[in-house]
Amino acid sequence: MDMPIASLSEGRTIIKRYLQDMQDTPGVYRMLDAKGQALYVGKAKNLRSRVAAYVNVDALNTRLQRMVSQTASMEIITTRSEAEALLLEANIVRKYAPRYNILLKDDKSFPYILISMDSEFARIGKHRGAKTKKGKYFGPYVSGLAVNETITLLQKAFLLRPCADTVFKNRTRPCLQYQIKRCSAPCVGKIAKADYDALVAQALGFLSGKSRQIQNQLIAQMQEHALAMRYEKAGILRDRIKALTQVQQQHGMGNAAIGDADVIAIARDGPHCAIQLFSFRGGRNYGSKVWFPQHTEQHSDSEIIGNFIGFFYQTQPAPPRILVSHLLDEVVLLEEALRLHADYKVEIVFPLRGDKRAVIDEALRNAKEALARQLSMHVTHKQVLEELQSLFAIDEPIERIEVYDNSHISGTDAVGAMIVATAEGFVKNEYRKFNIKREETAPGDDYAMLREVLTRRFKRMQEEESDERKKPNLVLIDGGAGQLAVATQVFEELGISGIAYAAIAKGPDRNAGREQFFVPGREPFQLPPDDPALHFLQRIRDEAHRFAIGAHRNKRSKSMQTSELDAIPLIGPARKKALLLHFGSTRALAAASVEDIGKVEGISTATAKVIFAHFHGDNA
Repeated sequence: MDMPIASLSEGRTIIKRYLQDMQDTPGVYRMLDAKGQALYVGKAKNLRSRVAAYVNVDALNTRLQRMVSQTASMEIITTRSEAEALLLEANIVRKYAPRYNILLKDDKSFPYILISMDSEFARIGKHRGAKTKKGKYFGPYVSGLAVNETITLLQKAFLLRPCADTVFKNRTRPCLQYQIKRCSAPCVGKIAKADYDALVAQALGFLSGKSRQIQNQLIAQMQEHALAMRYEKAGILRDRIKALTQVQQQHGMGNAAIGDADVIAIARDGPHCAIQLFSFRGGRNYGSKVWFPQHTEQHSDSEIIGNFIGFFYQTQPAPPRILVSHLLDEVVLLEEALRLHADYKVEIVFPLRGDKRAVIDEALRNAKEALARQLSMHVTHKQVLEELQSLFAIDEPIERIEVYDNSHISGTDAVGAMIVATAEGFVKNEYRKFNIKREETAPGDDYAMLREVLTRRFKRMQEEESDERKKPNLVLIDGGAGQLAVATQVFEELGISGIAYAAIAKGPDRNAGREQFFVPGREPFQLPPDDPALHFLQRIRDEAHRFAIGAHRNKRSKSMQTSELDAIPLIGPARKKALLLHFGSTRALAAASVEDIGKVEGISTATAKVIFAHFHGDNA
């Protein structure tokens, strides 16, 4: 698509103006559009030289010409080195997700196995986040499921307790973990301290890479017990050895020559690509994960892997060695940036032969298979979105769907929820919850709650003149004709047009597959039970319902812990809980009489008068 000459020329002029004050130093530059939204973030060894390249628009590809044409201003940050600029670039891209940068879905921190040493009897468990607890950490594991499975097997193998200290200190008899042979029950003295410490030492040794030695020790002990006809003890050791074997099979035996390393491989198919990561620690496989970066069409494999490394290791600890499937253009720069961030040397290696090359080839095979599956799903997903575009008479391809739902119990702790779905799937960092707080919204009035949520959402969109990417093509509301009428009224009041909207009502007896759809100006209709579009709409509706319920539960939990009742004399945790359980909410309690309050267990007439006076003041 040709760029308008005027806008391309204007963007070029703006960049030239910023070049006048730019220095020949390392740094990061950010292109901004007319609304101040980030278009692109780049790093440079020499800012003036790098940014000057955008002035020669004829030499730019179509994508960069489009970016220049949309540039209204720039922000410049200088750094002491190009490595620092690379780290800063990754941080800014993570924060603002500019539309012209290679983008990856951000990940929360990967989990570790932690054997905590801050109590008399060590505990095994899963840990995320900062390593502030005293103990030994093993990981990170790329798969959370793999951690859970590994911990279960390690419990069988070493019988270490998984319970929290508060539970451990208050046990009077063994729990179920002891009964199913996953714990040695040190809480009630079923094992001596010295024997438990020996189990801990074995677990630490096994996780530190001495798996063969530990297994051989257990085999020798089992044979000794069997020869002495202590068959019960031999059987226990047999089960422990079996569990260790399962752990080894789950991790894969790997190769000791690989040591501590991450393996990164990329597969391409036209404009699409997949990045596969294998994580090895002590030569053993700690799991794998695949990413599908966006906006990669006009980037080389080397650029994409380099961007991935800069982005990924901002939040994850880098191992001493990273094996890559392609030669990288900026190996020295990336290694320097990783060293600055990790405070130790990190080596990036492109292996050509041997064990390391074999692992790369395996990662490449997995990346190709994952990309093939993703493209197959993408074709189906694209077809579904095209069907929805036709079904709801939307003029342009669907890029963003917002789904709304409410959750409450008899009007208490009411929460509205919005989830976002795109062609790439759910966008969880754009989910929003709305605490229902307007006084005119009566408890339990679902229509008023929806009105408040939609008004707040779309009024804010208008006021902020937000990025067009935040404007939905389709709004889906959990409900029927009443909810549709509310949406129609809100959009008319706000003067919003160009957004398709519909309500989805559950079928009779809440049967999936018999949902009815309500669309303005049309009779309610149903889709065939086997229609892929119906399955997609059910899935995003259920996701909104799940999110709404989770938000409501969190709010209810907090309200049980802190409420207006905390300010009333004589009301402690037990009485507060009794009052909230009896009346359901602080609002209902405030409307109750002294006699009704006095009926609550543990509330005397005198206390009831104090509570009533708190809400009614001089009218008490």
